[in-house]
Amino acid sequence: MTPIISMDLTGFTEREPGVWTDEQGLVLSLHFFDLVPDLPAPLDEPDRLRYGLAHSAAQAGGGLIEALPGEVDGVPAVRQLVKIPRPHGHGLVFIGSWTVPRAGCSTVVKVQAAEAGTTGVREAVVMSQLDPQHYFTPHPYGPDITGGLPYLAADHPQWDAQFPHHPLTLVRATLERLTPTLTLHDGFKALPPFASGSRPEPPRGDSGPRRWFRRRG
Repeated sequence: MTPIISMDLTGFTEREPGVWTDEQGLVLSLHFFDLVPDLPAPLDEPDRLRYGLAHSAAQAGGGLIEALPGEVDGVPAVRQLVKIPRPHGHGLVFIGSWTVPRAGCSTVVKVQAAEAGTTGVREAVVMSQLDPQHYFTPHPYGPDITGGLPYLAADHPQWDAQFPHHPLTLVRATLERLTPTLTLHDGFKALPPFASGSRPEPPRGDSGPRRWFRRRG
């Protein structure tokens, strides 16, 4: 159970509680974490936040494509696009997410899709249209970030129209479509805001604002 109480699920079919798929191979999932968010910086420090997220993605063997602070249903949040190697087989998995942190918990909506069939076409086509120095560039969130998957010009949104069925294009477009339809439970919205270094609050009784996340029935 998560504090996301409604969203536009057009085209998606529920496969299990909190997980949906569509005919394009997208997987949509909702998550709730009843612990202090592990974000590296407050949302109002975007440079430090992006640097920390990019470093973490690289250390885990992936690559952060973009991280943008924003809002979900009026609550401060951070949107991320990440690429990781497929656990089995070749190619990449692209993951788009909104993380909505509060002082002692967070909720995440995640959209992901994996490459299938012939891979690397988008990268090869874009590379053929750019000079190498414009294709391979240091990570914009930290030129000293190394390891993981490289930061590539082919991942920029300007190429999405040229590759409408690429998993990155689909993930980015679906997350953009879903964002204005996401509605959060009022109890979650009322929780204290997140700040880096937050600590869990003392347990509340049933009258406290966190009672909503308890499973009903």
